[in-house]
Amino acid sequence: MEEIEGRNSSESRPPHPNPSIASAFRQCQRNDPVVLPCRKSLVRHASLTKMKLSAEDVTEDCQSDFLPNLRSGGYADIGFRSSMEDVYVCVDNFMQGHGLNKHTDGPSAFYGVFDGHGGKQAADFACNHLPKFILEDKDFPVDIERIVSSAFLQTDNAFAEACSLDAALASGTTALATLIIGRLLVVANAGDCRAVLCRRGKAIDMSRDHKPVCMKEQRRIEASGGYVYDGYLNGQLNVARAIGDWHMEGMKCKDGGPLSAEPELITTKLTAEDEFLIIGCDGIWDVFRSQNAVDFARRRLQEHNDPAVCSKDLVDEALKRKSGDNLSAVVVCFQQNPPPNLVAPRSRVHRSFSAEGLKELQSFLDSLEK
Repeated sequence: MEEIEGRNSSESRPPHPNPSIASAFRQCQRNDPVVLPCRKSLVRHASLTKMKLSAEDVTEDCQSDFLPNLRSGGYADIGFRSSMEDVYVCVDNFMQGHGLNKHTDGPSAFYGVFDGHGGKQAADFACNHLPKFILEDKDFPVDIERIVSSAFLQTDNAFAEACSLDAALASGTTALATLIIGRLLVVANAGDCRAVLCRRGKAIDMSRDHKPVCMKEQRRIEASGGYVYDGYLNGQLNVARAIGDWHMEGMKCKDGGPLSAEPELITTKLTAEDEFLIIGCDGIWDVFRSQNAVDFARRRLQEHNDPAVCSKDLVDEALKRKSGDNLSAVVVCFQQNPPPNLVAPRSRVHRSFSAEGLKELQSFLDSLEK
């Protein structure tokens, strides 16, 4: 993600999270349970109002007996940048080891992509702390949407506190987190990462890119005392929502500000027609449209049926298409089998004879009788 130079330093040293937290969330974990220490949750921003996207166009109530069989993989590459600021996480057994499995039938998983700017510190911090705040909420996994929104804001506040103790941590990150609890798919986004669901070959956007030039974001920014100049928030940042960036003047304060860490959420119930989910940083979507990415990933999965290899395929293809950013992608498959071939139904052609044609046919039949 791009930021105007001169505001942040990408040479800042990385944060020092709790060792047990850092070891719990490594890139693309699959089978190890996540063990995170509990600590008192920080309060959310009082001035930010929860905003939620409508999911009527992606929610279907069918195949109630379907449970996804999760397989996942991720891949990241520095691309053409001089430093790597992307982080991703894959945890297929999110609630294992926390005594929470009894609350739901089927799988529980957490996936996330964090695209840092001005350094990797905020991305690392969010990757380590966001899942922790979700797990330690006393209502989890019952009130998912409220818990996930609160976890984003708690992560933002916790990072502000960390930066007040160590100024070298100053940086920011966009964040996209995905939770799968049984059949329920929840996607929470703050920034310009994107999640796309493949439903029987059709791409369904499960998030909205938060760019300052979007009218909804621009109205919110201006109502919060900010402005958009040449596509940048306050002339400095090319995203409208992010975790961190507390050091940037005029972006955030305890009472609010134009740069929000409040996520937008979309939820849907997974069905037997849902094949996989792609999560990627903006470097992927700079060179892929959503349907194009689904078509590409679907062909690759039909060849090798490996989500980790498919993630690398997406990143490699983005590099071939000259994406100029860091690149990270996560692919989550919901079935054990590869996506099936889709056969387009043959259209029923109705044929009829004209009156003149019928006369000619009748004349021909009459001539046969002579």
